[in-house]
Amino acid sequence: MNSEKQTIVQFKSLIKRLIYLFTTIIFLVISLFVVLFFNSSITSWFQKSDTNTDSLYIDAEKKVILQNEMAKFWKPADISLITDATLKQEVEYGKDLIAHTAKYLGPNGNVKQISNGMNCNNCHLDAGTKPWGNNYGSVYSMYPKMRARSGQVEDLYKRVNDCIERSLNGQPLKKDEKEMKAIIAYIEYIGSNVPKGKEANASGIYDLEYLDRAANPVKGKALYDAKCASCHQTDGQGILATDKKEYTYPPLSGKNSYNSGAGLFRISRFAGYIKYNMPLGSTYENPQLSDEESWDIAAYIENLDRPSKDLSQDWPNISKKPIDHPFGPFSDKFSEVQHKFGPFKPIKDEKTKNEKNNLKTQL
Repeated sequence: MNSEKQTIVQFKSLIKRLIYLFTTIIFLVISLFVVLFFNSSITSWFQKSDTNTDSLYIDAEKKVILQNEMAKFWKPADISLITDATLKQEVEYGKDLIAHTAKYLGPNGNVKQISNGMNCNNCHLDAGTKPWGNNYGSVYSMYPKMRARSGQVEDLYKRVNDCIERSLNGQPLKKDEKEMKAIIAYIEYIGSNVPKGKEANASGIYDLEYLDRAANPVKGKALYDAKCASCHQTDGQGILATDKKEYTYPPLSGKNSYNSGAGLFRISRFAGYIKYNMPLGSTYENPQLSDEESWDIAAYIENLDRPSKDLSQDWPNISKKPIDHPFGPFSDKFSEVQHKFGPFKPIKDEKTKNEKNNLKTQL
């Protein structure tokens, strides 16, 4: 082989080697890229899988905690276990009076016509037995007790008549009347499983955290129209049942609603009440409103027209007024508007400060 051919062969061999080398490098680069890509994707998948697993675990753990908490909620004493026939009949009548007050005592009541047509059940849900539904769990155990609103020790008769005169905007029952005795018998019996002086778990109304702002009636109206008006109507007048004796859905404003002296006229009470009970079907484990929504809806409803009540005898010691009591005079510098809608934290802070100063003075 002459030198020229040999040179050509060597050149072709070199070209082949360069091509092989270049191809190998390209292959290695592509392989490295593929490995890195899939490794990242796999890692991401596992991380996402771990996140989902953690989320499921956290949700399950929360559910167990919630179930354990609810297992401790007060449950009413079972009426079916009453062996005394006379007592059982009285307690059952008391329950029916709570559930269907207006049928007996409303404008078209068959016993008396002394109330506005609402039922006790409209504020004390499930005849006063629903957890955080303004129930009667702690009523019998805590009464008689001193109440700052009246400045007196009150018994159950006074407590029941307070509801009739304020929430039902009605006239009081006499102590010895059959209906009063039955209502008392019912409240006492269902709460008889709570030791005297002790409060039942999940009794009354849930205390919501105060907002950092004032509750907003304008926002509340939009929420009310979307979430409440279908039952309580756009004008808040409720829906009267076909028998014309009681309401299927109670009025939240107008002459047949609760008056300005009712406990639910305090915005914190109403916000806490609707949080775990409204719209219809809401419960503690399945609420449908956020805290802010509850405050704003309450602000709108409390701004509606309703009957007024003479409160001149309430709160003889004005320093004992709750910070969201909407009527003056007050023992602080804050306005009626702020006492009604908030923000409440500044009022609470000043009240706490004054109480500490008074305590130091006494010591």
